[in-house]
Amino acid sequence: MNPAVLGLEVLGALAIFVAIASIGLRQRSPTQELARRLRMAEAGGGESIIFAPPSERIRIRARGWRESWNRLVELLSGRFGAGSEGRAMKLADDLSRADLKLKIGEWYLINVGTILLGLAIGFGLYRNVVLAAIFAALGWVAPAFYLRWRQRRRTRKFNDQLGDTLTLLSNALKAGYSFPQAMATISRSAEPPIADEFARATREIQLGVSTDDALNHMVIRVGSEDFDLMVTAVQVQRIVGGNLAEILDTIAHTIRERIRIKGEIRTLTAQARASAYIIALLPIALAFILSVISPGYFGPMLKFPGPGPFMLGIALVMIALGFGILMRIVKIEV
Repeated sequence: MNPAVLGLEVLGALAIFVAIASIGLRQRSPTQELARRLRMAEAGGGESIIFAPPSERIRIRARGWRESWNRLVELLSGRFGAGSEGRAMKLADDLSRADLKLKIGEWYLINVGTILLGLAIGFGLYRNVVLAAIFAALGWVAPAFYLRWRQRRRTRKFNDQLGDTLTLLSNALKAGYSFPQAMATISRSAEPPIADEFARATREIQLGVSTDDALNHMVIRVGSEDFDLMVTAVQVQRIVGGNLAEILDTIAHTIRERIRIKGEIRTLTAQARASAYIIALLPIALAFILSVISPGYFGPMLKFPGPGPFMLGIALVMIALGFGILMRIVKIEV
């Protein structure tokens, strides 16, 4: 495949995407237009850019680009989130849990970009509708897989730090600190990600949110069962009373034991998990190598009409089912 032709096709796909986005950017409501003019008036008027010095022109243009980007993000957020507020809120929680500093519209932009990239690769390299659809589907699911991977990694790191954090929290309570003060101490002395979460909860408490609500928000953001156990114990202690420091020490010991047992289980099931990944990736890698080495040999599998594309679809479904069954077998709840 000629690299110049591939580059032109990628640029064409991006140009179509930018054109569609620019059409949406021009759709300003009267309220948005009034707000834009007020911002320009507060900044000194948008018509004075011709007579402004060069540095001021650059600053005004940069502000205009930022406003256009924010408008595009708001447009996508409204188009995809207005009809399904629950889905938009769930996506916002997922982004927060993965520690991705992105807006909902920016996430949709990334997803659209990966889909267009998959289409460009499929048409540019192989000139095949089936492969273009497969690459586009991969571009659609790849961001979701990356999001889940970041969530699992951050939650695992949070759980690994939770036992020592509860010990520090218990020691702070024994030293005479109140519970919000002990949380502020954790936010200063611990390491990310647990320090970031406690710092955010501390800021919420300082802004007037109750301690129980701040802890519940942490449970939603983190998605940790161990931390949910700790929050439940703290809330029960507030109602029935008792020594919170001793309760936290007991929970910390339980969490450390759970982490130790989970580590042993992961060690014992490492071979089975590796086998699942190898069995799932080996046929895909072999098909890719055959298509590169001998396109004529593998070509009939990608051409319509014929049974080749249907056989490939069935094979992918069976690979996915086998991988899912193997991962369920090695997943042991503690």
